[in-house]
Amino acid sequence: MAILKCSDVTMSYEGVNVFEHLSFSINKGDYLCILGENGSGKSTLMKGILGLLKPTVGTIEYSDGLQQKQIGYLPQQSAIQRDFPASVYEVVLSGTLASRGLIPFYGKAEKALADKNLERLSISDLKHKCYRDLSGGQQQRVLLARALCATKTLLLLDEPVTGLDPVVSSDFYSIINEINKNDSITVIMVSHDVKTAIKNATHILHLENKTCYFGKTSDYIKSSAALQFMAV
Repeated sequence: MAILKCSDVTMSYEGVNVFEHLSFSINKGDYLCILGENGSGKSTLMKGILGLLKPTVGTIEYSDGLQQKQIGYLPQQSAIQRDFPASVYEVVLSGTLASRGLIPFYGKAEKALADKNLERLSISDLKHKCYRDLSGGQQQRVLLARALCATKTLLLLDEPVTGLDPVVSSDFYSIINEINKNDSITVIMVSHDVKTAIKNATHILHLENKTCYFGKTSDYIKSSAALQFMAV
């Protein structure tokens, strides 16, 4: 059964369609990379999946047991967000907020989960440091740990390596692959990096204000969409 299904989805801003008639579905454990030029609707689709924007037409459906508040999300960062004056531990722990419901404090389970993900991302030693004092790569690991505190099922990442150097980017992609394969967490990643997408993803969704391609990565590399995109 599909963990996420988009059926004939059109999304708009101020009456102007960003993309039209988008249909695709992904299953548990898939790794989907969303490719396309700026303005093609990649980030808009992410907002639709998160419930931040409603489709103008069509539906976005989730499998039984998956709720929007249980989706882990690593957004693009603004300069203001990078300067957030909180400790690393506070940022990571905040990923458990949705699961707490109306409980006004963090319990042992939430704190243990935060510690587990700090250790998993090899940033336990940064626990008491201020988030804004970290390097870009360290900040992305903190945000990923936060996202993992929110989900056991679906992880969304919007251009997660923007501004990072090639070595740090490669390490980050390796972490995502490990999470996807070892935990069977479904990954949806927006990217401009077509070569890395082809290397890591199981499926590709290529947008050009419509569905230019959706399917397995092995078929995408032979498609006209891929040949044209990689030639740019």
